[in-house]
Amino acid sequence: MDRARGLLPPEGIDITEPCVVRDVADRVGDRWSLLVLGHLANAPQRFNALHRIIGDISKQVLSRTLRRLEEDGFVSRTVHDLTPPQVEYALTPMGWSFLEPMRMLLDWAEAHHNAIVRARNDFAAGQKP
Repeated sequence: MDRARGLLPPEGIDITEPCVVRDVADRVGDRWSLLVLGHLANAPQRFNALHRIIGDISKQVLSRTLRRLEEDGFVSRTVHDLTPPQVEYALTPMGWSFLEPMRMLLDWAEAHHNAIVRARNDFAAGQKP
């Protein structure tokens, strides 16, 4: 195993330290964050536009997801001084930098989804009495 091929964590990162991996993975690995980030990669969006695009997310969950992504520095929130005020969400530089590893994860998931479904079905079939 070698660091250059990505088989080891970067120098100085201890992945056995739960706060390092879990802290980030819990936030971007939830049910909605990747979807929100993916839509913001297309263009900055207002809240209601994001809600319409995503469709099956409640307004409360979308609001909480955006707030957490903003808190973690992935998303910026800009209030435009209009009547009524308009709020726009956009990716920050850190949000943009996350798109490449996110794309790699999504590509991997797409390439292996059928195998995962088969494995789940095989497992479930083996669990039946």
